[in-house]
Amino acid sequence: MGLTRAGRILLESRYLLPGETPREMFRRVARAIGTREEEQFFRMMDDLLFLPNSPTLMNAGVAGGQLSACFVLPVGDSIEGIFRALNNMALIHKSGGGTGFSFSYIRPAGDCVGKTAGVASGPIPFIHVFDEATSALKQGGKRRGANMGVLASSHPDIIAFIHAKQNGGLQNFNLSVGFDETFFSALSRDNDYDLVNPRNGAVWDSVPARSIWEELAAAAWLCGDPGILFLDRINETNTVPGLGPIEATNPCGEQPLLPFESCNLGSINLAACLTRDGIDFGELSEVIGRAVRFLDRVIDINSYPIPEIREASLRTRKIGLGVMGLADALILLGIPYQSEEGLSTTGEVMRFVRDEAHTASRELAEENGSFPAIGLSTWSEPMRNATVTTIAPTGSLHIIAGTSSGIEPLFSLSLARSINGQVISSIHPSVERLIAPLPRGHSMIKEIQRTGSVQHLPVGDDIRELLRTAAEIEPTFHVRMLAHVQRYIDNAVSKTVNLPENATSGDISRTFLLARDLGCKGITVYRYNSRTDQVLSRGCDTCRVDSYFG
Repeated sequence: MGLTRAGRILLESRYLLPGETPREMFRRVARAIGTREEEQFFRMMDDLLFLPNSPTLMNAGVAGGQLSACFVLPVGDSIEGIFRALNNMALIHKSGGGTGFSFSYIRPAGDCVGKTAGVASGPIPFIHVFDEATSALKQGGKRRGANMGVLASSHPDIIAFIHAKQNGGLQNFNLSVGFDETFFSALSRDNDYDLVNPRNGAVWDSVPARSIWEELAAAAWLCGDPGILFLDRINETNTVPGLGPIEATNPCGEQPLLPFESCNLGSINLAACLTRDGIDFGELSEVIGRAVRFLDRVIDINSYPIPEIREASLRTRKIGLGVMGLADALILLGIPYQSEEGLSTTGEVMRFVRDEAHTASRELAEENGSFPAIGLSTWSEPMRNATVTTIAPTGSLHIIAGTSSGIEPLFSLSLARSINGQVISSIHPSVERLIAPLPRGHSMIKEIQRTGSVQHLPVGDDIRELLRTAAEIEPTFHVRMLAHVQRYIDNAVSKTVNLPENATSGDISRTFLLARDLGCKGITVYRYNSRTDQVLSRGCDTCRVDSYFG
């Protein structure tokens, strides 16, 4: 086990039980999850080849431990339904999970309230109630709670929703607008678009589709929210359509779920699956098979917050196996992230991960049976899990593993992280390897520590291309990578499309439309320095580690 200083401090501050060492944590988790496979599970975690989501690391082997990261809860159009969801959210956050909601069924502001002859307040004030309740809680007593709020584009309060996070509001929510093809048809024709009262299905108003779209792009330019969910695309690949449509995701958007479903996530460290000759597909295959068994086993030993979640989770047995360390792996292979070779290599790896993970789930089905709802699914062969693959952001896990996050490019070549009050400065190891041997290498390294970039330095074009950071990669290529990976993922992909500070709302509009055209299930954009609470900053600026859901 080769933990970095940042990884060790993060484990000590958030994950380890009193008196526990990192190795003892991995042993605790492996013993709780594994039976015959305990040693294999321990070894792949201890070698930082695979890590499960944070609640599993924190809670496995602890009495009443809740092990899932992702939940979606339904929100009804009544005081009882709304506050039932709020109560369930509190129980999930208390146990260490994050929650997603569709608020699309709540009647709009100004609508009638039958029993009292009053006037409805609409969904936005209730979202603020959920946000305030989240602020009063801390996930599992160890980290801030997080939520995803979704509103259908046809909801009469859609404009208020689009602007809900401006002026610093809703700090515990990511927001996404749920679009369907009806909207994009109206947008492409410059037509009006009907806003529909969810209470009775009546048209509330009709407005130009373009006005909604322009408001959305302007809001995303200002603060990064809302993002977009392409709900028709999500439901085209819903593997269990017989259980109903998917209308919401987990907080980071990578896990579309039905009401009351949960999901266990885990990520393979691609940078640890390399040899001098390239990707070690033999080792990668072994890790994938073990990881699928690990995540499936979590479903059975989990302590679920409420009975409805247990029932829904066992019915579909969804898991989400993904990767981290893609950027580091490409650098070690000498392949620029922003290149056709980068795309093709990533596609080759993700196809392999998908195929091997599906094979492992089929083998588990032969041993233990398919998921109970398979008769309502699109699967034509036995499968243990309704979904198998997901790309999570790995916000904390990548720090523990000492690698790059998810499928993201490097944010910066130099970072200063504040973890539990300690500032940890680091420079990417490839900088030392590639820059130090050059003329004036050591002075250039000092400059990289200040700026986090090599683009302005006298290095070769090959190094300049290899060490591009997120802000130095073209936004269109971010979208291409997102779409390329999505082809091989059952669920969805968490990836931020970074834009420079001088990007316009028109740039964001075009980025959103490109994501739709290329087949993405959702997209989030971030214009550099558009938020005062930016989590990561380049060079000698400081980043915070306070609300991660790997």
